[in-house]
Amino acid sequence: MLTPGLLACIATASLAGLLFGFDTAVISGTTDALTREFALTPTWLGITVSSALWGTLIGALFAGKPGDRFGSRNTLRILAVFYIVAGVGSALSWNWGSLMGFRVLCGLAVGGSSVLAPVYIAEVAPPSRRGTLVAMFQFNVILGILLAYVSNAVIASMGLGDAEWRWKLGVAAAPALLFMILLFRIPNSPRWLVGRGETDEATAALARIGMTGDAAHAEIASIRQALSQSTEQVALSWTRHRKPIVLAILVSGFNQLSGINAILYYLNDIFAKAGDLSPNLQAIIIGVVNMVFTLVGMLLIDRLGRRTLLLVGAAGMSVCLAIAGLALLHVLPDGVLLYALIGFIAFFAPSTGAVIWVYISEVFPTAVRARGSAVGASTHWGLNAAIAAVFPTVAAWSAGLPFLVFAAMMAVQFVVVLLYFPETKGVPLEEMEARLGVDLR
Repeated sequence: MLTPGLLACIATASLAGLLFGFDTAVISGTTDALTREFALTPTWLGITVSSALWGTLIGALFAGKPGDRFGSRNTLRILAVFYIVAGVGSALSWNWGSLMGFRVLCGLAVGGSSVLAPVYIAEVAPPSRRGTLVAMFQFNVILGILLAYVSNAVIASMGLGDAEWRWKLGVAAAPALLFMILLFRIPNSPRWLVGRGETDEATAALARIGMTGDAAHAEIASIRQALSQSTEQVALSWTRHRKPIVLAILVSGFNQLSGINAILYYLNDIFAKAGDLSPNLQAIIIGVVNMVFTLVGMLLIDRLGRRTLLLVGAAGMSVCLAIAGLALLHVLPDGVLLYALIGFIAFFAPSTGAVIWVYISEVFPTAVRARGSAVGASTHWGLNAAIAAVFPTVAAWSAGLPFLVFAAMMAVQFVVVLLYFPETKGVPLEEMEARLGVDLR
Protein backbone atom coordinates (compact mmCIF):
# COMPACT_ATOMS: atom_id res chain seq x y z
CA MET A 1 0.00 0.00 0.00
CA LEU A 2 1.40 3.38 -1.01
CA THR A 3 0.84 5.45 2.12
CA PRO A 4 1.74 9.16 2.42
CA GLY A 5 4.65 8.27 4.72
CA LEU A 6 6.05 5.74 2.25
CA LEU A 7 5.68 8.14 -0.65
CA ALA A 8 7.48 10.85 1.34
CA CYS A 9 10.42 8.47 1.87
CA ILE A 10 10.52 7.52 -1.82
CA ALA A 11 10.23 11.12 -3.01
CA THR A 12 12.98 12.33 -0.70
CA ALA A 13 15.45 9.59 -1.59
CA SER A 14 14.58 10.01 -5.28
CA LEU A 15 15.54 13.68 -5.07
CA ALA A 16 19.14 12.41 -4.94
CA GLY A 17 18.52 11.25 -8.50
CA LEU A 18 17.51 14.75 -9.57
CA LEU A 19 20.79 16.12 -8.21
CA PHE A 20 22.63 13.24 -9.90
CA GLY A 21 21.09 14.11 -13.28
CA PHE A 22 21.41 17.87 -12.96
CA ASP A 23 25.00 17.96 -11.75
CA THR A 24 26.28 15.53 -14.38
CA ALA A 25 24.37 16.97 -17.37
CA VAL A 26 24.72 20.69 -16.65
CA ILE A 27 28.33 20.55 -17.89
CA SER A 28 27.00 20.08 -21.45
CA GLY A 29 26.03 23.75 -21.59
CA THR A 30 29.43 25.00 -20.45
CA THR A 31 31.85 23.17 -22.75
CA ASP A 32 32.32 26.09 -25.18
CA ALA A 33 32.78 28.61 -22.35
CA LEU A 34 35.22 26.39 -20.45
CA THR A 35 37.20 25.74 -23.62
CA ARG A 36 37.61 29.50 -24.12
CA GLU A 37 38.12 30.32 -20.43
CA PHE A 38 40.90 27.79 -19.90
CA ALA A 39 42.17 27.37 -23.51
CA LEU A 40 41.30 23.66 -23.54
CA THR A 41 42.19 21.22 -26.33
CA PRO A 42 39.70 18.37 -27.06
CA THR A 43 41.77 16.10 -24.80
CA TRP A 44 41.76 18.58 -21.92
CA LEU A 45 38.07 19.26 -22.43
CA GLY A 46 37.48 15.52 -21.99
CA ILE A 47 39.52 15.57 -18.79
CA THR A 48 37.57 18.60 -17.54
CA VAL A 49 34.16 17.08 -18.26
CA SER A 50 35.16 13.72 -16.78
CA SER A 51 36.65 15.21 -13.59
CA ALA A 52 33.35 14.92 -11.73
CA LEU A 53 32.98 11.36 -12.98
CA TRP A 54 36.23 10.22 -11.41
CA GLY A 55 34.79 11.60 -8.18
CA THR A 56 31.63 9.58 -8.74
CA LEU A 57 33.74 6.45 -9.13
CA ILE A 58 35.42 7.09 -5.76
CA GLY A 59 32.09 7.95 -4.15
CA ALA A 60 30.44 4.80 -5.49
CA LEU A 61 33.37 2.58 -4.44
CA PHE A 62 33.43 3.82 -0.86
CA ALA A 63 29.77 4.61 -0.12
CA GLY A 64 28.78 1.00 0.56
CA LYS A 65 30.65 0.53 3.83
CA PRO A 66 29.36 3.68 5.60
CA GLY A 67 25.94 2.95 4.12
CA ASP A 68 25.87 -0.50 5.72
CA ARG A 69 27.35 0.79 8.98
CA PHE A 70 25.56 4.12 9.50
CA GLY A 71 22.50 3.61 7.31
CA SER A 72 21.66 4.96 3.87
CA ARG A 73 19.65 7.91 5.16
CA ASN A 74 22.33 9.13 7.55
CA THR A 75 25.06 8.89 4.94
CA LEU A 76 22.90 10.70 2.38
CA ARG A 77 22.75 13.66 4.77
CA ILE A 78 26.53 14.04 4.54
CA LEU A 79 26.41 13.74 0.77
CA ALA A 80 23.78 16.50 0.63
CA VAL A 81 26.34 18.84 2.23
CA PHE A 82 28.85 17.80 -0.45
CA TYR A 83 26.33 18.76 -3.17
CA ILE A 84 25.80 22.21 -1.67
CA VAL A 85 29.49 22.98 -1.22
CA ALA A 86 30.30 21.71 -4.72
CA GLY A 87 27.64 23.87 -6.37
CA VAL A 88 28.64 27.06 -4.59
CA GLY A 89 32.36 26.29 -4.99
CA SER A 90 32.07 25.67 -8.74
CA ALA A 91 30.38 29.04 -9.18
CA LEU A 92 33.12 30.80 -7.21
CA SER A 93 36.11 28.79 -8.51
CA TRP A 94 39.17 30.98 -9.10
CA ASN A 95 41.10 28.82 -11.58
CA TRP A 96 40.91 25.54 -13.50
CA GLY A 97 42.33 23.51 -10.60
CA SER A 98 39.79 24.81 -8.09
CA LEU A 99 36.94 24.12 -10.53
CA MET A 100 38.18 20.55 -10.93
CA GLY A 101 38.37 20.14 -7.16
CA PHE A 102 34.76 21.21 -6.66
CA ARG A 103 33.59 19.07 -9.58
CA VAL A 104 35.31 16.06 -8.04
CA LEU A 105 33.53 16.83 -4.73
CA CYS A 106 30.27 16.97 -6.66
CA GLY A 107 31.17 13.60 -8.15
CA LEU A 108 31.73 12.10 -4.70
CA ALA A 109 28.17 13.11 -3.78
CA VAL A 110 26.70 11.81 -7.04
CA GLY A 111 28.53 8.49 -6.81
CA GLY A 112 27.62 7.90 -3.19
CA SER A 113 23.97 8.83 -3.63
CA SER A 114 23.69 6.64 -6.75
CA VAL A 115 24.48 3.69 -4.46
CA LEU A 116 22.57 4.61 -1.32
CA ALA A 117 19.35 6.22 -2.56
CA PRO A 118 18.22 3.16 -4.58
CA VAL A 119 19.22 0.90 -1.67
CA TYR A 120 17.06 2.93 0.72
CA ILE A 121 14.09 2.87 -1.67
CA ALA A 122 14.42 -0.88 -2.30
CA GLU A 123 14.46 -1.57 1.45
CA VAL A 124 11.28 0.41 2.23
CA ALA A 125 9.30 -0.50 -0.92
CA PRO A 126 6.78 -3.40 -1.04
CA PRO A 127 7.95 -6.21 -3.39
CA SER A 128 5.03 -5.79 -5.81
CA ARG A 129 5.89 -2.12 -6.37
CA ARG A 130 9.67 -2.21 -5.83
CA GLY A 131 10.60 -1.91 -9.50
CA THR A 132 8.36 1.10 -10.06
CA LEU A 133 9.40 2.84 -6.84
CA VAL A 134 13.15 2.32 -7.30
CA ALA A 135 12.70 3.50 -10.89
CA MET A 136 11.49 6.79 -9.38
CA PHE A 137 15.18 7.42 -8.70
CA GLN A 138 15.93 7.03 -12.41
CA PHE A 139 12.97 9.23 -13.31
CA ASN A 140 14.43 11.96 -11.12
CA VAL A 141 17.82 11.47 -12.78
CA ILE A 142 16.12 12.14 -16.12
CA LEU A 143 14.14 15.06 -14.68
CA GLY A 144 17.42 16.49 -13.38
CA ILE A 145 18.98 16.15 -16.84
CA LEU A 146 16.02 17.93 -18.44
CA LEU A 147 16.12 20.69 -15.82
CA ALA A 148 19.84 21.11 -16.50
CA TYR A 149 19.16 21.60 -20.21
CA VAL A 150 16.34 24.06 -19.50
CA SER A 151 18.43 25.88 -16.89
CA ASN A 152 21.32 26.16 -19.35
CA ALA A 153 19.02 27.60 -22.02
CA VAL A 154 17.42 30.10 -19.63
CA ILE A 155 20.74 31.28 -18.22
CA ALA A 156 22.19 31.50 -21.74
CA SER A 157 19.36 33.92 -22.65
CA MET A 158 20.15 36.27 -19.75
CA GLY A 159 23.25 37.86 -21.22
CA LEU A 160 25.55 37.16 -18.28
CA GLY A 161 28.69 37.23 -20.37
CA ASP A 162 31.81 35.62 -18.97
CA ALA A 163 30.00 34.70 -15.72
CA GLU A 164 27.41 32.58 -17.54
CA TRP A 165 29.12 29.22 -16.95
CA ARG A 166 29.46 30.01 -13.23
CA TRP A 167 25.72 30.50 -12.86
CA LYS A 168 25.01 27.33 -14.81
CA LEU A 169 27.13 25.25 -12.42
CA GLY A 170 26.23 27.12 -9.21
CA VAL A 171 22.44 26.92 -9.46
CA ALA A 172 22.60 23.23 -8.46
CA ALA A 173 23.14 24.27 -4.82
CA ALA A 174 19.45 25.23 -4.47
CA PRO A 175 17.87 21.74 -4.90
CA ALA A 176 20.74 20.29 -2.85
CA LEU A 177 19.69 22.46 0.10
CA LEU A 178 16.10 21.23 -0.22
CA PHE A 179 17.34 17.62 -0.33
CA MET A 180 19.28 18.06 2.91
CA ILE A 181 16.27 19.54 4.70
CA LEU A 182 13.92 16.75 3.59
CA LEU A 183 16.34 14.03 4.72
CA PHE A 184 15.66 15.10 8.30
CA ARG A 185 11.97 14.25 7.85
CA ILE A 186 12.24 10.54 6.89
CA PRO A 187 13.14 7.49 9.04
CA ASN A 188 16.00 5.05 8.70
CA SER A 189 15.35 1.88 6.71
CA PRO A 190 13.50 -0.66 8.91
CA ARG A 191 15.66 -3.47 7.46
CA TRP A 192 18.84 -1.66 8.45
CA LEU A 193 17.45 -0.99 11.94
CA VAL A 194 16.51 -4.66 12.47
CA GLY A 195 20.01 -5.64 11.39
CA ARG A 196 21.35 -3.29 14.09
CA GLY A 197 19.08 -4.88 16.71
CA GLU A 198 17.02 -1.69 17.09
CA THR A 199 13.61 -3.37 16.94
CA ASP A 200 11.66 -0.59 18.63
CA GLU A 201 12.99 2.02 16.23
CA ALA A 202 12.32 -0.35 13.31
CA THR A 203 8.70 -0.69 14.48
CA ALA A 204 8.42 3.10 14.66
CA ALA A 205 9.94 3.43 11.18
CA LEU A 206 7.45 0.91 9.78
CA ALA A 207 4.63 2.88 11.39
CA ARG A 208 5.85 6.06 9.68
CA ILE A 209 5.62 4.37 6.29
CA GLY A 210 2.16 2.98 7.06
CA MET A 211 2.78 -0.54 8.41
CA THR A 212 1.49 -1.20 11.94
CA GLY A 213 0.19 -3.97 14.19
CA ASP A 214 0.44 -7.58 13.03
CA ALA A 215 1.71 -6.56 9.59
CA ALA A 216 4.68 -4.75 11.17
CA HIS A 217 5.47 -7.67 13.49
CA ALA A 218 5.33 -10.09 10.55
CA GLU A 219 7.64 -7.85 8.50
CA ILE A 220 10.19 -7.65 11.31
CA ALA A 221 10.03 -11.43 11.80
CA SER A 222 10.63 -11.95 8.06
CA ILE A 223 13.61 -9.62 8.09
CA ARG A 224 15.06 -11.33 11.17
CA GLN A 225 14.71 -14.74 9.56
CA ALA A 226 16.51 -13.59 6.42
CA LEU A 227 19.28 -12.00 8.47
CA SER A 228 19.67 -15.09 10.64
CA GLN A 229 20.27 -17.18 7.52
CA SER A 230 23.15 -14.96 6.48
CA THR A 231 24.74 -13.96 9.77
CA GLU A 232 28.14 -15.14 8.56
CA GLN A 233 27.97 -13.03 5.41
CA VAL A 234 29.31 -9.82 6.91
CA ALA A 235 31.72 -9.41 3.98
CA LEU A 236 30.94 -9.26 0.29
CA SER A 237 32.40 -12.50 -1.07
CA TRP A 238 33.08 -13.60 -4.64
CA THR A 239 32.64 -17.22 -3.52
CA ARG A 240 29.18 -16.62 -2.04
CA HIS A 241 27.94 -13.68 -4.10
CA ARG A 242 29.36 -14.44 -7.53
CA LYS A 243 26.05 -14.33 -9.43
CA PRO A 244 24.76 -10.99 -8.07
CA ILE A 245 28.23 -9.42 -8.46
CA VAL A 246 28.44 -10.47 -12.12
CA LEU A 247 24.88 -9.30 -12.77
CA ALA A 248 25.55 -5.91 -11.17
CA ILE A 249 28.72 -5.43 -13.22
CA LEU A 250 27.04 -6.44 -16.46
CA VAL A 251 23.88 -4.36 -16.11
CA SER A 252 25.93 -1.31 -15.08
CA GLY A 253 28.60 -1.83 -17.71
CA PHE A 254 26.18 -2.20 -20.60
CA ASN A 255 24.30 0.89 -19.40
CA GLN A 256 27.42 2.96 -20.07
CA LEU A 257 28.52 1.07 -23.17
CA SER A 258 25.33 2.34 -24.78
CA GLY A 259 27.09 5.71 -24.82
CA ILE A 260 24.23 7.42 -23.01
CA ASN A 261 26.23 9.70 -20.76
CA ALA A 262 28.87 10.64 -23.32
CA ILE A 263 26.00 11.61 -25.65
CA LEU A 264 24.26 13.64 -22.94
CA TYR A 265 27.45 15.42 -21.82
CA TYR A 266 28.42 16.44 -25.35
CA LEU A 267 24.92 16.82 -26.78
CA ASN A 268 25.37 20.48 -27.76
CA ASP A 269 28.66 19.66 -29.51
CA ILE A 270 27.10 16.67 -31.32
CA PHE A 271 24.16 18.71 -32.59
CA ALA A 272 26.47 21.52 -33.66
CA LYS A 273 27.77 19.08 -36.29
CA ALA A 274 24.34 18.40 -37.80
CA GLY A 275 20.78 19.67 -37.76
CA ASP A 276 19.00 22.98 -38.31
CA LEU A 277 17.65 23.64 -34.79
CA SER A 278 19.77 25.29 -32.11
CA PRO A 279 21.82 22.86 -29.99
CA ASN A 280 20.06 24.09 -26.79
CA LEU A 281 16.60 23.45 -28.27
CA GLN A 282 17.54 20.01 -29.56
CA ALA A 283 19.00 19.14 -26.14
CA ILE A 284 15.70 20.07 -24.49
CA ILE A 285 13.82 17.88 -27.00
CA ILE A 286 16.07 14.95 -26.08
CA GLY A 287 15.51 15.68 -22.38
CA VAL A 288 11.72 15.67 -22.77
CA VAL A 289 11.80 12.38 -24.71
CA ASN A 290 14.04 10.91 -22.02
CA MET A 291 11.59 11.87 -19.27
CA VAL A 292 8.49 10.64 -21.12
CA PHE A 293 9.96 7.24 -21.92
CA THR A 294 11.38 6.85 -18.41
CA LEU A 295 7.76 7.12 -17.24
CA VAL A 296 6.90 4.38 -19.74
CA GLY A 297 9.63 2.23 -18.18
CA MET A 298 8.23 2.84 -14.71
CA LEU A 299 4.81 1.67 -15.86
CA LEU A 300 6.20 -1.47 -17.48
CA ILE A 301 9.01 -2.63 -15.17
CA ASP A 302 6.75 -4.47 -12.72
CA ARG A 303 4.50 -5.73 -15.53
CA LEU A 304 6.84 -6.91 -18.29
CA GLY A 305 9.83 -7.40 -15.98
CA ARG A 306 13.45 -6.30 -16.01
CA ARG A 307 14.77 -8.90 -18.46
CA THR A 308 12.19 -8.22 -21.17
CA LEU A 309 12.80 -4.48 -21.05
CA LEU A 310 16.56 -5.00 -21.34
CA LEU A 311 16.13 -7.23 -24.41
CA VAL A 312 13.77 -4.90 -26.27
CA GLY A 313 15.89 -1.87 -25.40
CA ALA A 314 19.16 -3.43 -26.52
CA ALA A 315 17.77 -4.31 -29.93
CA GLY A 316 16.26 -0.86 -30.51
CA MET A 317 19.30 1.05 -29.26
CA SER A 318 21.63 -0.90 -31.53
CA VAL A 319 19.66 0.10 -34.63
CA CYS A 320 19.27 3.77 -33.64
CA LEU A 321 22.94 4.19 -32.69
CA ALA A 322 24.02 2.70 -36.02
CA ILE A 323 21.81 5.19 -37.87
CA ALA A 324 23.22 8.09 -35.82
CA GLY A 325 26.78 6.99 -36.55
CA LEU A 326 26.11 6.75 -40.28
CA ALA A 327 24.51 10.21 -40.24
CA LEU A 328 27.59 11.71 -38.58
CA LEU A 329 29.74 9.98 -41.17
CA HIS A 330 27.48 11.59 -43.83
CA VAL A 331 26.50 8.19 -45.23
CA LEU A 332 22.92 9.14 -44.27
CA PRO A 333 21.45 12.68 -44.36
CA ASP A 334 22.44 14.95 -41.45
CA GLY A 335 18.78 15.56 -40.66
CA VAL A 336 18.21 12.00 -39.43
CA LEU A 337 20.58 12.52 -36.48
CA LEU A 338 17.98 14.12 -34.22
CA TYR A 339 15.45 11.39 -35.01
CA ALA A 340 18.02 8.63 -34.47
CA LEU A 341 18.96 10.04 -31.07
CA ILE A 342 15.28 10.45 -30.13
CA GLY A 343 14.80 6.78 -31.04
CA PHE A 344 17.87 5.81 -29.04
CA ILE A 345 16.55 7.62 -25.96
CA ALA A 346 13.08 6.12 -26.47
CA PHE A 347 14.62 2.62 -26.24
CA PHE A 348 17.23 3.46 -23.58
CA ALA A 349 14.98 5.16 -21.02
CA PRO A 350 12.45 2.34 -20.39
CA SER A 351 15.07 -0.41 -20.62
CA THR A 352 18.56 -0.14 -19.15
CA GLY A 353 17.80 3.42 -18.01
CA ALA A 354 14.91 2.28 -15.81
CA VAL A 355 16.33 -1.13 -14.89
CA ILE A 356 19.93 -0.43 -13.79
CA TRP A 357 19.35 1.00 -10.31
CA VAL A 358 16.45 -1.37 -9.63
CA TYR A 359 18.47 -4.44 -10.55
CA ILE A 360 21.65 -3.66 -8.64
CA SER A 361 19.68 -2.64 -5.53
CA GLU A 362 17.68 -5.87 -5.35
CA VAL A 363 20.02 -8.74 -6.28
CA PHE A 364 22.25 -8.58 -3.18
CA PRO A 365 21.47 -9.97 0.31
CA THR A 366 20.44 -7.42 2.97
CA ALA A 367 23.68 -7.73 4.96
CA VAL A 368 25.82 -6.61 1.99
CA ARG A 369 23.28 -4.73 -0.13
CA ALA A 370 24.97 -1.32 0.02
CA ARG A 371 28.44 -2.77 -0.63
CA GLY A 372 27.11 -4.94 -3.43
CA SER A 373 25.33 -1.99 -5.00
CA ALA A 374 28.62 -0.10 -4.80
CA VAL A 375 30.15 -2.71 -7.11
CA GLY A 376 27.54 -2.01 -9.76
CA ALA A 377 27.62 1.76 -9.27
CA SER A 378 31.42 1.93 -9.40
CA THR A 379 31.37 -0.06 -12.67
CA HIS A 380 28.86 2.44 -14.02
CA TRP A 381 30.89 5.47 -12.99
CA GLY A 382 34.27 4.05 -13.96
CA LEU A 383 33.13 3.38 -17.53
CA ASN A 384 31.25 6.68 -17.55
CA ALA A 385 34.42 8.62 -16.70
CA ALA A 386 36.59 6.70 -19.15
CA ILE A 387 34.15 7.09 -22.05
CA ALA A 388 33.52 10.77 -21.34
CA ALA A 389 37.28 11.43 -21.20
CA VAL A 390 38.08 9.86 -24.58
CA PHE A 391 34.88 10.74 -26.46
CA PRO A 392 35.95 14.24 -27.65
CA THR A 393 39.28 12.96 -28.96
CA VAL A 394 37.75 10.01 -30.83
CA ALA A 395 34.84 12.11 -32.14
CA ALA A 396 37.29 14.75 -33.39
CA TRP A 397 38.98 12.04 -35.45
CA SER A 398 35.72 10.42 -36.63
CA ALA A 399 32.38 11.81 -35.46
CA GLY A 400 30.44 8.65 -36.25
CA LEU A 401 32.86 6.00 -34.98
CA PRO A 402 31.86 6.16 -31.28
CA PHE A 403 28.22 5.60 -32.21
CA LEU A 404 29.01 2.52 -34.27
CA VAL A 405 30.99 1.07 -31.34
CA PHE A 406 28.06 1.78 -28.99
CA ALA A 407 25.70 0.06 -31.46
CA ALA A 408 27.88 -3.07 -31.47
CA MET A 409 27.93 -3.12 -27.64
CA MET A 410 24.14 -3.08 -27.53
CA ALA A 411 24.03 -6.09 -29.83
CA VAL A 412 26.35 -7.88 -27.40
CA GLN A 413 24.09 -6.85 -24.50
CA PHE A 414 21.09 -8.47 -26.18
CA VAL A 415 22.89 -11.82 -26.37
CA VAL A 416 24.23 -11.68 -22.79
CA VAL A 417 20.86 -10.74 -21.27
CA LEU A 418 19.12 -13.46 -23.28
CA LEU A 419 21.52 -16.17 -22.12
CA TYR A 420 22.40 -15.13 -18.55
CA PHE A 421 20.03 -12.68 -16.84
CA PRO A 422 17.28 -14.00 -14.51
CA GLU A 423 13.99 -12.19 -13.98
CA THR A 424 13.64 -10.55 -10.53
CA LYS A 425 10.17 -9.05 -10.94
CA GLY A 426 8.04 -9.44 -7.80
CA VAL A 427 10.60 -11.51 -5.85
CA PRO A 428 10.76 -10.46 -2.14
CA LEU A 429 14.23 -9.27 -1.14
CA GLU A 430 14.41 -12.00 1.50
CA GLU A 431 13.90 -14.66 -1.20
CA MET A 432 16.30 -13.19 -3.74
CA GLU A 433 19.31 -15.06 -2.33
CA ALA A 434 17.75 -18.44 -3.01
CA ARG A 435 16.49 -17.32 -6.43
CA LEU A 436 20.01 -16.33 -7.52
CA GLY A 437 21.75 -19.29 -5.94
CA VAL A 438 23.64 -17.31 -3.29
CA ASP A 439 25.53 -19.70 -0.97
CA LEU A 440 24.08 -19.31 2.56
CA ARG A 441 26.38 -21.76 4.26
